[in-house]
Amino acid sequence: MQDFLQQTSYFGFVITIVIYYLSLYIKNKTKLSILNPLLVTTIIIVAILLVFNINYETYNIGAKYISYFLTPTTVCLAIPLYKQIKILKKNVIGILSGILAGIIANATVIVLLTKIFKMNNELGTSLLSKSITAPIAIGLTDELGGISSITVFAVILSGIIGAAIAPTIFKLLHIKDETAQGLACGTSAHGSGTTTALELGEIQGAMSGLAIIVTGLITTIIAPIVNHIFFIV
Repeated sequence: MQDFLQQTSYFGFVITIVIYYLSLYIKNKTKLSILNPLLVTTIIIVAILLVFNINYETYNIGAKYISYFLTPTTVCLAIPLYKQIKILKKNVIGILSGILAGIIANATVIVLLTKIFKMNNELGTSLLSKSITAPIAIGLTDELGGISSITVFAVILSGIIGAAIAPTIFKLLHIKDETAQGLACGTSAHGSGTTTALELGEIQGAMSGLAIIVTGLITTIIAPIVNHIFFIV
């Protein structure tokens, strides 16, 4: 089977699309926020690869084409943001303050966990970028001297978990403000969180898209400072 699949460029692409729509159907049927389509898709694909002993390289021959759409998709987030520009102008101080609070909270948690569990400094450096979009996170980690593979794993994990639990957290904490919901998704769970935000509404999606950009920019300033204070011996 491995040899057969290596001869086609469509296996990874087709199976990802099919399983994603299946996961979307499951989410819509059950109405359970924990069954986030991205999370369910990831679990099912990993299970298929393990059961049929298909290596990641074979799967990625076709799946890599989906990654090509990440950049134009991110750019498209500017459309809902443009439509909600009045909200941005009206609440610019509150929006920036909320994003900054999220970034500081992320850095604080990473430092505390690193010290509590006595992780090595290199691991702490690698985790500082976990809540920003992958392209920026990888570049920042390399610049700081961390391990980019750990950063990628942390970025994916934080995105999936954040996207899956966000609606439940909003209900438990009675967070009903659309702008606050969007900023929370984008600041903590980047692109994956924005997918959930767009499902919640156009305002949430616009604010989440904005949060991705601003979080990435501010983190590139704050992370080196935190890294120098806590992780450079």
